[in-house]
Amino acid sequence: MSTTASDPLATLGSLPGVPDAVDSVRKAVDRVYGHRVMRRRSNEITAEAALRGSRGSAALAGADWNLEEVRRRTDFSGEGEARVVGAVLRLTAEAGQLLSIWRQSPLRVLARLHLVAAGGAAPDDAVGRPRLAGEPVDEPLIEARLPDADEVAGRLEGLSQLIIAGTAAPALVTAAVVHGELLALRPFGSHNGLVARTAERIVLIGSGLDPKSVCPAEVGHAEQGRAAYVAAFEGYTSGTPEGVAAWIAHCGRSVGLGVRESTAVCEALQRGAA
Repeated sequence: MSTTASDPLATLGSLPGVPDAVDSVRKAVDRVYGHRVMRRRSNEITAEAALRGSRGSAALAGADWNLEEVRRRTDFSGEGEARVVGAVLRLTAEAGQLLSIWRQSPLRVLARLHLVAAGGAAPDDAVGRPRLAGEPVDEPLIEARLPDADEVAGRLEGLSQLIIAGTAAPALVTAAVVHGELLALRPFGSHNGLVARTAERIVLIGSGLDPKSVCPAEVGHAEQGRAAYVAAFEGYTSGTPEGVAAWIAHCGRSVGLGVRESTAVCEALQRGAA
């Protein structure tokens, strides 16, 4: 890590391929922020990015609705897919309210995110807290080894301390590690993928890389497909430098595709077509 052992995230930024991914993301983000429409209508771009990011995260969780269905729907209390989409929309709305808390108490934020995602769909005593020994996990997309409750507690605490201490690692690296760790741990009984992708968004916004939240990585994760997402995640869980670098690069491509989506929205607004 870093320059010092106290910053274990920072050395990940020098893994093969990661500096290029970081540089590519930074340039892409700079381009969309420099778009003339962003200077006049950034609130509209932010709102549209939130909707499209929500759709992408839901798609990875098995609710692959088209954008217009997500846009027009108001009742999410029905079948399973509707509940998933509703959960993601609630998480997206909540994320912006938690930015100031994240750096001081990331575990509190994660608990809140799970509470919001569950929305009454899980037993009350299982909501908003890491799972206990023997409690099941509903996360069908991820089939990696499930850490036991003690390992979850220890690794969550370690991740929390890294965030609170701060890091010299690029925002992309930190966001990818937070995302990957939460997927690997699956600390809650449900909605772990949704929470992990929301936490990634919080890091990207709070780091200053994407302060207006117009670069939805969830769009890119969905566009690359569930198989690519799982394969990249398996690289992360391998713990090898190559596997971790591949996961970070995958997250970088996802941000880049999110940038492309918002750039297209900017262009449409500029033409008066949206």
